[in-house]
Amino acid sequence: MSRKINVLLSAAVWAFTASAASAQIKVGITVSQTGPAAALGIPQKNTVAQLPKEIAGQTIEYTVLDDATDPTKAVANARKMISENKIDILIGSSATPATVALVDVAAETKTPYCAMVPTKAVIFPMDDKRKWVFKAPQNDAIMAEALADHMAAAGIKTVSFLGYTDGYGQGWLDEVNESFPKKGIKIVAVERFQRTDTSVTAQALKVLSPSPDAVLVVASGTVAVLPHKTLREQGFTKPIYQTHGISTMEFVRVGGKDVEGTIFPAGPVVIANLLPDSHPSKAAGLAYIKQYEENNKTPFAGFGAHLADCATLMLAGVKPALAKAKPGTDEFRAALRDAVETSKDVVAAHGVYSFSPTDHAGLDKRARVLIKVEGGKWTLVPEPQ
Repeated sequence: MSRKINVLLSAAVWAFTASAASAQIKVGITVSQTGPAAALGIPQKNTVAQLPKEIAGQTIEYTVLDDATDPTKAVANARKMISENKIDILIGSSATPATVALVDVAAETKTPYCAMVPTKAVIFPMDDKRKWVFKAPQNDAIMAEALADHMAAAGIKTVSFLGYTDGYGQGWLDEVNESFPKKGIKIVAVERFQRTDTSVTAQALKVLSPSPDAVLVVASGTVAVLPHKTLREQGFTKPIYQTHGISTMEFVRVGGKDVEGTIFPAGPVVIANLLPDSHPSKAAGLAYIKQYEENNKTPFAGFGAHLADCATLMLAGVKPALAKAKPGTDEFRAALRDAVETSKDVVAAHGVYSFSPTDHAGLDKRARVLIKVEGGKWTLVPEPQ
Protein backbone atom coordinates (compact mmCIF):
# COMPACT_ATOMS: atom_id res chain seq x y z
CA MET A 1 0.00 0.00 0.00
CA SER A 2 2.80 2.38 0.96
CA ARG A 3 4.60 1.66 -2.31
CA LYS A 4 1.42 2.35 -4.28
CA ILE A 5 0.96 5.69 -2.53
CA ASN A 6 4.58 6.62 -3.27
CA VAL A 7 4.11 5.76 -6.93
CA LEU A 8 0.95 7.85 -7.10
CA LEU A 9 2.66 10.75 -5.36
CA SER A 10 5.62 10.53 -7.71
CA ALA A 11 3.31 10.56 -10.69
CA ALA A 12 1.44 13.55 -9.29
CA VAL A 13 4.68 15.46 -8.69
CA TRP A 14 5.87 14.64 -12.22
CA ALA A 15 2.56 15.78 -13.70
CA PHE A 16 2.63 18.98 -11.68
CA THR A 17 6.24 19.73 -12.68
CA ALA A 18 5.56 19.04 -16.34
CA SER A 19 2.46 21.22 -16.23
CA ALA A 20 4.34 24.04 -14.50
CA ALA A 21 7.17 23.86 -17.02
CA SER A 22 4.77 24.19 -19.93
CA ALA A 23 2.29 26.63 -18.39
CA GLN A 24 3.74 29.83 -19.84
CA ILE A 25 6.59 31.64 -21.52
CA LYS A 26 8.50 33.82 -19.04
CA VAL A 27 10.24 36.99 -20.20
CA GLY A 28 12.57 39.00 -17.95
CA ILE A 29 13.19 42.66 -18.72
CA THR A 30 15.69 45.04 -17.11
CA VAL A 31 15.49 48.71 -18.13
CA SER A 32 16.77 52.04 -16.84
CA GLN A 33 13.62 53.62 -15.43
CA THR A 34 15.87 55.88 -13.37
CA GLY A 35 19.39 57.27 -13.73
CA PRO A 36 21.02 59.00 -16.74
CA ALA A 37 19.32 56.71 -19.28
CA ALA A 38 15.80 57.17 -17.90
CA ALA A 39 14.71 59.00 -21.08
CA LEU A 40 15.27 55.68 -22.84
CA GLY A 41 14.16 53.32 -20.09
CA ILE A 42 10.82 54.93 -19.26
CA PRO A 43 9.28 54.48 -22.74
CA GLN A 44 10.66 50.95 -22.77
CA LYS A 45 9.00 50.14 -19.45
CA ASN A 46 5.80 51.81 -20.68
CA THR A 47 5.80 49.54 -23.74
CA VAL A 48 5.49 46.32 -21.74
CA ALA A 49 1.72 46.74 -21.39
CA GLN A 50 1.23 46.36 -25.13
CA LEU A 51 3.37 43.26 -25.62
CA PRO A 52 1.66 39.99 -26.64
CA LYS A 53 -0.08 38.12 -23.82
CA GLU A 54 -0.24 34.75 -25.58
CA ILE A 55 1.59 32.89 -28.32
CA ALA A 56 1.19 29.39 -29.77
CA GLY A 57 -1.25 28.45 -27.02
CA GLN A 58 1.07 29.62 -24.24
CA THR A 59 0.44 32.60 -21.98
CA ILE A 60 3.34 35.04 -21.53
CA GLU A 61 4.50 36.44 -18.20
CA TYR A 62 6.67 39.57 -18.13
CA THR A 63 8.84 40.58 -15.18
CA VAL A 64 10.24 44.14 -15.34
CA LEU A 65 12.98 45.50 -13.06
CA ASP A 66 14.72 48.89 -12.89
CA ASP A 67 18.53 48.84 -13.12
CA ALA A 68 18.94 52.61 -12.57
CA THR A 69 21.43 52.78 -15.48
CA ASP A 70 23.87 50.78 -13.36
CA PRO A 71 25.61 47.76 -14.97
CA THR A 72 26.01 46.02 -11.60
CA LYS A 73 22.30 46.38 -10.88
CA ALA A 74 21.41 45.19 -14.38
CA VAL A 75 23.44 42.02 -13.83
CA ALA A 76 21.81 41.48 -10.43
CA ASN A 77 18.37 41.93 -12.01
CA ALA A 78 19.12 39.41 -14.72
CA ARG A 79 20.46 36.81 -12.32
CA LYS A 80 17.44 37.27 -10.05
CA MET A 81 14.98 36.77 -12.91
CA ILE A 82 16.88 33.76 -14.23
CA SER A 83 17.20 32.02 -10.86
CA GLU A 84 13.92 33.01 -9.20
CA ASN A 85 11.50 33.70 -12.05
CA LYS A 86 12.95 30.98 -14.30
CA ILE A 87 12.74 33.20 -17.36
CA ASP A 88 13.03 31.77 -20.87
CA ILE A 89 13.98 35.09 -22.51
CA LEU A 90 16.02 38.06 -21.27
CA ILE A 91 15.62 41.61 -22.67
CA GLY A 92 17.67 44.68 -21.69
CA SER A 93 18.98 47.22 -21.08
CA SER A 94 18.62 50.91 -21.94
CA ALA A 95 22.30 51.99 -21.93
CA THR A 96 25.36 50.37 -23.47
CA PRO A 97 27.44 49.63 -20.32
CA ALA A 98 24.61 47.71 -18.65
CA THR A 99 23.71 45.91 -21.86
CA VAL A 100 27.27 44.77 -22.51
CA ALA A 101 27.48 43.48 -18.93
CA LEU A 102 24.48 41.22 -19.56
CA VAL A 103 26.20 39.34 -22.39
CA ASP A 104 28.22 37.26 -19.92
CA VAL A 105 25.13 36.48 -17.86
CA ALA A 106 23.18 35.28 -20.90
CA ALA A 107 26.06 33.09 -22.05
CA GLU A 108 26.77 31.65 -18.61
CA THR A 109 23.11 30.72 -18.00
CA LYS A 110 22.37 29.88 -21.65
CA THR A 111 19.44 32.30 -21.75
CA PRO A 112 18.40 33.79 -25.12
CA TYR A 113 18.93 37.53 -24.80
CA CYS A 114 17.79 40.52 -26.87
CA ALA A 115 19.80 43.74 -26.46
CA MET A 116 18.30 47.21 -26.86
CA VAL A 117 21.40 49.24 -27.72
CA PRO A 118 23.00 49.68 -31.16
CA THR A 119 26.57 48.92 -30.07
CA LYS A 120 27.96 46.23 -32.35
CA ALA A 121 30.18 44.79 -29.63
CA VAL A 122 27.23 42.97 -28.05
CA ILE A 123 26.91 40.70 -31.09
CA PHE A 124 30.28 40.99 -32.84
CA PRO A 125 32.58 39.22 -33.29
CA MET A 126 30.37 36.17 -33.03
CA ASP A 127 31.62 33.63 -30.49
CA ASP A 128 30.31 31.15 -27.91
CA LYS A 129 29.17 33.99 -25.64
CA ARG A 130 27.54 36.22 -28.23
CA LYS A 131 25.67 33.39 -29.90
CA TRP A 132 23.07 33.81 -27.11
CA VAL A 133 22.59 37.50 -27.93
CA PHE A 134 20.43 39.18 -30.56
CA LYS A 135 20.00 42.91 -31.08
CA ALA A 136 16.98 45.02 -32.05
CA PRO A 137 18.56 48.48 -32.65
CA GLN A 138 20.39 49.22 -35.87
CA ASN A 139 24.16 48.76 -35.95
CA ASP A 140 26.06 52.03 -35.60
CA ALA A 141 27.62 51.32 -39.01
CA ILE A 142 24.28 51.60 -40.82
CA MET A 143 23.61 54.94 -39.17
CA ALA A 144 27.15 56.30 -39.55
CA GLU A 145 27.03 55.60 -43.28
CA ALA A 146 23.80 57.60 -43.57
CA LEU A 147 25.46 60.60 -41.90
CA ALA A 148 28.59 60.26 -44.04
CA ASP A 149 26.48 60.28 -47.21
CA HIS A 150 24.60 63.39 -46.09
CA MET A 151 27.76 65.23 -45.03
CA ALA A 152 29.51 64.44 -48.30
CA ALA A 153 26.52 65.68 -50.32
CA ALA A 154 26.55 68.89 -48.24
CA GLY A 155 30.24 69.50 -48.99
CA ILE A 156 31.43 68.86 -45.44
CA LYS A 157 35.12 67.94 -45.36
CA THR A 158 36.07 68.17 -41.67
CA VAL A 159 34.17 66.99 -38.60
CA SER A 160 34.87 67.08 -34.86
CA PHE A 161 33.62 64.28 -32.61
CA LEU A 162 32.16 64.94 -29.14
CA GLY A 163 30.79 61.81 -27.50
CA TYR A 164 30.34 59.58 -24.48
CA THR A 165 33.38 57.91 -22.92
CA ASP A 166 31.55 54.57 -22.73
CA GLY A 167 30.80 51.81 -25.20
CA TYR A 168 28.19 53.83 -27.07
CA GLY A 169 30.69 56.61 -27.74
CA GLN A 170 33.46 54.18 -28.63
CA GLY A 171 31.23 52.20 -30.96
CA TRP A 172 30.37 55.32 -32.89
CA LEU A 173 33.96 56.54 -32.94
CA ASP A 174 35.07 53.22 -34.42
CA GLU A 175 32.40 53.44 -37.13
CA VAL A 176 32.99 57.06 -38.16
CA ASN A 177 36.72 56.40 -38.36
CA GLU A 178 35.80 53.66 -40.82
CA SER A 179 33.04 55.30 -42.87
CA PHE A 180 33.84 59.02 -42.93
CA PRO A 181 37.27 58.82 -44.67
CA LYS A 182 35.68 56.78 -47.46
CA LYS A 183 33.58 59.87 -48.23
CA GLY A 184 36.53 62.26 -48.05
CA ILE A 185 35.62 63.47 -44.54
CA LYS A 186 38.38 63.97 -41.97
CA ILE A 187 37.90 63.71 -38.20
CA VAL A 188 39.90 66.69 -36.92
CA ALA A 189 39.22 66.47 -33.17
CA VAL A 190 37.91 63.89 -30.69
CA GLU A 191 36.67 64.71 -27.19
CA ARG A 192 34.73 62.55 -24.73
CA PHE A 193 32.51 63.14 -21.70
CA GLN A 194 30.63 61.17 -19.04
CA ARG A 195 26.86 60.72 -19.09
CA THR A 196 26.74 62.35 -15.64
CA ASP A 197 28.86 65.42 -16.49
CA THR A 198 27.20 68.77 -15.80
CA SER A 199 29.56 70.76 -18.03
CA VAL A 200 31.34 70.01 -21.31
CA THR A 201 32.67 73.49 -22.02
CA ALA A 202 36.31 72.41 -22.01
CA GLN A 203 35.61 69.62 -24.49
CA ALA A 204 33.51 71.91 -26.68
CA LEU A 205 36.32 74.47 -26.93
CA LYS A 206 38.75 71.75 -27.98
CA VAL A 207 36.53 70.31 -30.72
CA LEU A 208 35.90 73.80 -32.09
CA SER A 209 39.60 74.74 -32.09
CA PRO A 210 40.31 73.28 -35.59
CA SER A 211 37.28 75.16 -37.04
CA PRO A 212 35.46 72.05 -38.33
CA ASP A 213 32.76 72.19 -40.99
CA ALA A 214 30.46 70.26 -38.62
CA VAL A 215 30.37 68.56 -35.22
CA LEU A 216 29.01 65.09 -34.50
CA VAL A 217 27.62 64.70 -30.98
CA VAL A 218 27.35 61.10 -29.79
CA ALA A 219 25.06 60.95 -26.76
CA SER A 220 21.50 59.89 -25.94
CA GLY A 221 18.18 61.18 -24.67
CA THR A 222 18.08 64.56 -23.00
CA VAL A 223 21.75 64.21 -21.94
CA ALA A 224 22.59 64.99 -25.58
CA VAL A 225 21.19 68.49 -25.17
CA LEU A 226 24.10 69.64 -22.96
CA PRO A 227 26.91 69.30 -25.53
CA HIS A 228 24.67 70.61 -28.30
CA LYS A 229 23.67 73.68 -26.31
CA THR A 230 27.29 74.27 -25.21
CA LEU A 231 28.50 74.30 -28.82
CA ARG A 232 25.90 76.93 -29.71
CA GLU A 233 26.80 78.98 -26.66
CA GLN A 234 30.40 78.99 -27.86
CA GLY A 235 29.27 80.59 -31.10
CA PHE A 236 29.31 77.53 -33.37
CA THR A 237 26.73 78.15 -36.11
CA LYS A 238 27.65 75.36 -38.53
CA PRO A 239 25.81 72.00 -38.72
CA ILE A 240 25.59 69.78 -35.65
CA TYR A 241 24.77 66.15 -36.27
CA GLN A 242 23.57 63.70 -33.63
CA THR A 243 22.92 59.95 -33.52
CA HIS A 244 19.80 57.81 -33.13
CA GLY A 245 20.40 58.08 -29.39
CA ILE A 246 18.26 61.25 -29.46
CA SER A 247 15.18 59.60 -30.96
CA THR A 248 12.81 61.16 -28.44
CA MET A 249 10.80 64.37 -28.58
CA GLU A 250 12.08 65.05 -25.05
CA PHE A 251 15.39 65.99 -26.71
CA VAL A 252 13.55 68.56 -28.83
CA ARG A 253 11.46 69.82 -25.93
CA VAL A 254 14.42 70.27 -23.58
CA GLY A 255 16.76 71.60 -26.26
CA GLY A 256 14.33 74.14 -27.70
CA LYS A 257 15.78 76.59 -30.20
CA ASP A 258 19.33 75.38 -29.49
CA VAL A 259 18.69 72.07 -31.26
CA GLU A 260 16.91 73.48 -34.29
CA GLY A 261 18.46 72.16 -37.48
CA THR A 262 19.85 68.99 -35.90
CA ILE A 263 20.20 66.14 -38.38
CA PHE A 264 20.26 62.56 -37.10
CA PRO A 265 19.60 59.02 -38.33
CA ALA A 266 16.87 56.96 -36.72
CA GLY A 267 14.73 53.90 -37.12
CA PRO A 268 11.69 54.26 -39.40
CA VAL A 269 9.19 54.07 -36.51
CA VAL A 270 10.41 57.46 -35.28
CA ILE A 271 8.79 59.15 -38.25
CA ALA A 272 6.39 56.42 -39.38
CA ASN A 273 3.59 58.82 -40.33
CA LEU A 274 5.81 60.43 -43.00
CA LEU A 275 7.04 57.18 -44.53
CA PRO A 276 5.75 56.13 -47.97
CA ASP A 277 3.07 53.47 -47.81
CA SER A 278 5.47 51.08 -49.53
CA HIS A 279 7.87 51.05 -46.57
CA PRO A 280 7.72 47.58 -44.97
CA SER A 281 7.81 48.92 -41.39
CA LYS A 282 5.21 51.68 -41.76
CA ALA A 283 2.20 49.62 -40.65
CA ALA A 284 4.04 48.09 -37.69
CA GLY A 285 5.37 51.50 -36.67
CA LEU A 286 1.99 53.21 -36.81
CA ALA A 287 0.37 50.38 -34.85
CA TYR A 288 3.03 50.64 -32.15
CA ILE A 289 2.66 54.43 -31.88
CA LYS A 290 -1.14 54.32 -31.72
CA GLN A 291 -1.23 51.75 -28.94
CA TYR A 292 1.60 53.37 -26.95
CA GLU A 293 0.00 56.82 -26.98
CA GLU A 294 -3.44 55.44 -26.15
CA ASN A 295 -2.00 53.50 -23.21
CA ASN A 296 0.27 56.20 -21.80
CA LYS A 297 -1.32 59.50 -22.90
CA THR A 298 2.17 60.74 -23.77
CA PRO A 299 4.15 60.91 -27.04
CA PHE A 300 5.97 57.72 -28.01
CA ALA A 301 9.76 57.39 -28.29
CA GLY A 302 11.66 55.18 -30.68
CA PHE A 303 13.49 53.55 -27.76
CA GLY A 304 10.25 51.97 -26.57
CA ALA A 305 9.82 50.37 -29.97
CA HIS A 306 13.16 48.60 -29.47
CA LEU A 307 11.54 46.69 -26.63
CA ALA A 308 8.52 45.88 -28.78
CA ASP A 309 10.83 44.68 -31.55
CA CYS A 310 12.85 42.56 -29.11
CA ALA A 311 9.63 40.86 -28.04
CA THR A 312 8.60 40.31 -31.66
CA LEU A 313 11.98 38.83 -32.56
CA MET A 314 12.34 36.53 -29.57
CA LEU A 315 8.74 35.35 -29.51
CA ALA A 316 9.08 34.44 -33.19
CA GLY A 317 11.18 31.52 -32.00
CA VAL A 318 8.59 30.14 -29.58
CA LYS A 319 6.48 28.00 -31.91
CA PRO A 320 9.40 26.04 -33.42
CA ALA A 321 10.98 25.71 -29.97
CA LEU A 322 7.76 24.26 -28.52
CA ALA A 323 8.00 21.42 -31.03
CA LYS A 324 11.25 20.36 -29.32
CA ALA A 325 10.84 21.12 -25.62
CA LYS A 326 8.72 22.71 -22.91
CA PRO A 327 9.15 26.26 -21.57
CA GLY A 328 11.16 26.52 -18.39
CA THR A 329 13.75 23.98 -19.52
CA ASP A 330 17.31 24.25 -20.80
CA GLU A 331 16.23 22.40 -23.92
CA PHE A 332 13.51 24.95 -24.68
CA ARG A 333 15.85 27.89 -24.29
CA ALA A 334 18.41 26.29 -26.59
CA ALA A 335 15.75 25.47 -29.18
CA LEU A 336 14.38 29.02 -28.98
CA ARG A 337 17.86 30.46 -29.56
CA ASP A 338 18.31 28.24 -32.59
CA ALA A 339 14.89 29.20 -33.99
CA VAL A 340 15.52 32.95 -33.64
CA GLU A 341 18.90 32.60 -35.32
CA THR A 342 17.28 31.11 -38.42
CA SER A 343 14.31 33.49 -38.62
CA LYS A 344 13.93 35.50 -41.83
CA ASP A 345 12.03 38.61 -42.93
CA VAL A 346 10.51 39.36 -39.52
CA VAL A 347 8.78 42.72 -39.97
CA ALA A 348 8.96 45.02 -36.95
CA ALA A 349 8.73 48.72 -36.14
CA HIS A 350 12.42 49.46 -36.70
CA GLY A 351 12.99 47.32 -39.78
CA VAL A 352 12.90 43.87 -41.34
CA TYR A 353 15.08 41.32 -39.55
CA SER A 354 16.82 38.29 -41.04
CA PHE A 355 19.29 36.58 -38.73
CA SER A 356 22.01 34.02 -39.41
CA PRO A 357 24.71 32.24 -37.38
CA THR A 358 27.11 35.11 -38.19
CA ASP A 359 24.65 38.03 -38.08
CA HIS A 360 22.57 38.67 -34.95
CA ALA A 361 21.69 42.25 -35.98
CA GLY A 362 19.83 41.26 -39.11
CA LEU A 363 18.98 44.71 -40.52
CA ASP A 364 19.71 46.54 -43.77
CA LYS A 365 19.28 50.13 -45.03
CA ARG A 366 15.50 49.84 -44.78
CA ALA A 367 16.04 50.20 -41.02
CA ARG A 368 17.15 53.84 -41.18
CA VAL A 369 15.87 57.26 -42.11
CA LEU A 370 17.38 60.74 -41.80
CA ILE A 371 15.53 63.30 -39.67
CA LYS A 372 15.91 67.05 -39.21
CA VAL A 373 14.56 69.12 -36.31
CA GLU A 374 12.56 72.00 -37.82
CA GLY A 375 10.12 74.22 -35.98
CA GLY A 376 10.24 71.97 -32.93
CA LYS A 377 9.19 68.96 -35.02
CA TRP A 378 10.81 66.11 -36.89
CA THR A 379 10.92 66.26 -40.67
CA LEU A 380 12.02 63.53 -43.07
CA VAL A 381 15.25 64.25 -44.95
CA PRO A 382 15.68 62.45 -48.28
CA GLU A 383 18.88 60.39 -48.29
CA PRO A 384 21.36 61.41 -51.02
CA GLN A 385 21.21 59.14 -54.04
